[in-house]
Amino acid sequence: MKNILNVLCVFISIFVFSQAQSVKKIGVKKGTKTTVKKAAAARQPNPDLVVINKDLPVLIPKKKGGQYGYINQNGKFIIQPEYHIAVFFYEDCNLLNSPNAKVRKFGTKEYATVEKDMISYRIDQSGKRVYQFKEADFGKCKFEEYKQQLFQAYILNGFYGIIEKSKFVNAADYRQYQIYPQYQYLFILEGDDVANPMIVASNNDKFGVIDVNNRIIIPFEYSNIKRNFSWKLGKMFEVTKDGSNYYYIDANNKTY
Repeated sequence: MKNILNVLCVFISIFVFSQAQSVKKIGVKKGTKTTVKKAAAARQPNPDLVVINKDLPVLIPKKKGGQYGYINQNGKFIIQPEYHIAVFFYEDCNLLNSPNAKVRKFGTKEYATVEKDMISYRIDQSGKRVYQFKEADFGKCKFEEYKQQLFQAYILNGFYGIIEKSKFVNAADYRQYQIYPQYQYLFILEGDDVANPMIVASNNDKFGVIDVNNRIIIPFEYSNIKRNFSWKLGKMFEVTKDGSNYYYIDANNKTY
């Protein structure tokens, strides 16, 4: 009886010890793998979102075959063209101020608005559609204080020039003009720097871009340059040479 009891005690000790070792090994092994995977995923940037020019967006709308997608700064399509409309990645104030708290994050500049088959979406930088617009989600935009423009176009004898509104009092004094009237057309683009705006100009029936010092930024070689928010949103100009096919260029006249 004593021998049987001794054998039973040894068996129980071995069983308990082996279970403890087994649980310990499984717990450490599982925990280690999970930690490594999470850390690796957090450190992985998207290698396709290259930054060559820090002033430009990492993803730029591009039209191909009648549809829009997005290219990187190297000109590679990251989001394939399938949309009727595609705008820069930028804030949407209606969603930022939405009464639905769950969709407010889709109003941040990490997302862009696109349209396909008359349906509007917000997509992320991988091209995934993360939100479909619903009127019930729209909030009221809180507009920033309007920045009063320092300069404005001025027409004299059928030609356009630029004046600084606060200083201009005598049209007969040529010294009061920032740019003396000499262009067929001028339009000051909306931007964040009111002291140095970009100005769409027309000369000899061609469009280009100048600054307030009459320095040529974009040469006069385009049949049209859109007067939209592409400069404010993306530091780019939307141009065409044939009057129908528009594309983006930067301030160095580089095509995208």
